[in-house]
Amino acid sequence: MKMSWILLTVAALCTTGVLAADTADLRNQAKAIFGPLPDAMPGAEQDTPALVELGKRLYFDKQLSINGSQSCNTCHRLDNGLGGADIRPTPTSLGAHGEPGTRNAPTVLNAGFQIAQFWDGRAPTLEAQAKGPILNPVEMAMPDENTVNKRIIDNKEYVATFNQAFPNTTNPVTYDNVAKALAAFERTLVTDDRFDDFLNGDDHALTKQERKGLETFLSTGCTACHNGPLLGGMSYQKMGVAHPYSNEADLGRYEVTGKASDKYLFKVPTLRNVTITAPYFHDGAVSSLTEAVRQMAWLQLGFKLPDRKVADITAFLSTLTDKKRVQSDKQ
Repeated sequence: MKMSWILLTVAALCTTGVLAADTADLRNQAKAIFGPLPDAMPGAEQDTPALVELGKRLYFDKQLSINGSQSCNTCHRLDNGLGGADIRPTPTSLGAHGEPGTRNAPTVLNAGFQIAQFWDGRAPTLEAQAKGPILNPVEMAMPDENTVNKRIIDNKEYVATFNQAFPNTTNPVTYDNVAKALAAFERTLVTDDRFDDFLNGDDHALTKQERKGLETFLSTGCTACHNGPLLGGMSYQKMGVAHPYSNEADLGRYEVTGKASDKYLFKVPTLRNVTITAPYFHDGAVSSLTEAVRQMAWLQLGFKLPDRKVADITAFLSTLTDKKRVQSDKQ
């Protein structure tokens, strides 16, 4: 009996050692391709608390829309622990006059780490992106910059807040400064998830299935597009590399550059927080993450993934969700 116990113990220790070695190897592979998220976004070192606080107020203020119905948060929900995207069942968001937009609202979480903003990359910075929706006739529908500025100037408390955020400035209430403040707030939206815990050395951060999903993600070819700390967000790729995507109405980056080679190219979305940012794709056509994984394998890589591998990859993707935010059941 004693000998059996010793043999079992030795076997368990050997197995543990193998698992630890396998986990370390998997971590090294993942760190070489992804790497953990940095602690702060580029430019955050110049943001003051007063500027961030002003940006937060502006982000949630519906008075920045023509009829007081929309704020940045309306389509990029951060309240109640949500994922910085629209949670309505419609593929695209509805604007101030109830009209649908043409593209799915991406998450603002970690947005400042990306190569550019919007699906087609037409805004190079967070500041440039912030200026777009407020004046967009479908989205917040304000007619011009002066109308935005006047709404703010008419509120004495707001003017005082702008003075604090932009000290020693003759005219602090400008549309450029609205964008600067919004960008400063958005630069605080850096998330913290279990995958980073794993990359930073925690062997127990991922379950067995989640580690299997990571292995499958690496070996299947997903990392050709979804790489770097964001697992995306740093390149443009054609939607429908191996098989054509059904929606050919949206020409993607071609509408920005006019280059024929940019037709159907879109910025690769970050997979950080992907479980809480449904629906998926630039047109919001898919509401299930499982189905999105299945379709991506077919459209981009050219093969049908077995259900088991789809489930494993989906399990891995759940480790990319900010620990402080609401988990999704749409997988």
